[in-house]
Amino acid sequence: MPYVFLGAAIISELLGTTLLKYSNGFTLLLPSLGSVLAYAMSCFFLAKCLQNINLSVAYATWCASGIVVTTLISVILFQENISIAGMIGLFFVITGVALLNFFG
Repeated sequence: MPYVFLGAAIISELLGTTLLKYSNGFTLLLPSLGSVLAYAMSCFFLAKCLQNINLSVAYATWCASGIVVTTLISVILFQENISIAGMIGLFFVITGVALLNFFG
């Protein structure tokens, strides 16, 4: 169950971040409210998973998943570019979190 909470925290954070882009700097009401609500849900679910998962593992997984998937969302949904250096950086983020999960 703790990993279900972690997954919900990650999905909520991704939704909040995507809605943040759609909120146009908090000038549009519905995306702004949705973003705040999604971030609140993400913090709630992260707190729940921390009852059973080490902080270092949970937070690193939450952050890295957010970084990697948000980058994919920005490229696919918003047609933003990513450089080769950015892709290499994402590789190192994923590698670091994998190492932390396996050996942390």
